Amino acid sequence: MPDPMVTTDWLAERLGEVSVVDATLPKVGQAGHGKDSYDAGHIPGAVFFDINGIADLTTDLPHMLPTPEAFAQAVGALGLSRDEPVVVYDAHGVYSAPRVWWTLRAMGFPEVYVLDGGLPMWRAEGRPVEMAPAAPAAQPVDVRFDPSLVRDLIGVRATLEGGAAQVVDARPAARFRGEAPEPRPGLRSGHMPGALNVPFDQVVTADGRLQTADAIAEAFRQAGVDLSRPIVTTCGSGVTASTLALALARLGREDVAVYDGSWSEWGANPDVPVVTGP
Repeated sequence: MPDPMVTTDWLAERLGEVSVVDATLPKVGQAGHGKDSYDAGHIPGAVFFDINGIADLTTDLPHMLPTPEAFAQAVGALGLSRDEPVVVYDAHGVYSAPRVWWTLRAMGFPEVYVLDGGLPMWRAEGRPVEMAPAAPAAQPVDVRFDPSLVRDLIGVRATLEGGAAQVVDARPAARFRGEAPEPRPGLRSGHMPGALNVPFDQVVTADGRLQTADAIAEAFRQAGVDLSRPIVTTCGSGVTASTLALALARLGREDVAVYDGSWSEWGANPDVPVVTGP
């Protein structure tokens, strides 16, 4: 598997030859909408992927995967095609772009990358931005959903009970241990029994780039993760879990599954266990 990240130089040389997607999502607790950032300036030709809109709107859980049919219609309207490379970025650096990277892969897009450093690095280098929304021609999309990249509550519970895979939580350590409250109301504090913790900011640099392969591997090893065994990632709502999946892809692990509902589902369900502490 090639590295899942591309540089600003790489993208600048290929504008017009690849599909570019702005996947900005405000961080939990931040006001506004990702579209606000897009409208204020985006990479030329980029389309806006609304993570909360291209989702299963029949559930109260945030930005759950839509059906393959609904996804095909939505991304087809954005002009995306499985036949063209896709580069995803966000306005934070590397935060919400991995969620769309994972979503596209789960829906069968074979060549998807994340822009290292995202829009902040693009702007800092003085590269062009535009404010007019892109107007792509709609495309038919042949979705090929890959269920191996997705886990639901039943699957994660079975994984934890049977030990078939390691569950790695991307939330900050204080939330994982139950020492800090969850930012979303109605959720218990703590973590799943047997889960391990690699906070997502351990795999992303302060300036919004993905860490080196060596640094990523060390972060997972320090958390007790066996990189040779199957891994399922989780977080608050499936966003930073995708960042861990992206980081593991840099190590060649393209088989990592994401728990879509994550703590928004598990922490609200009184029928599943929660533990606190390390």
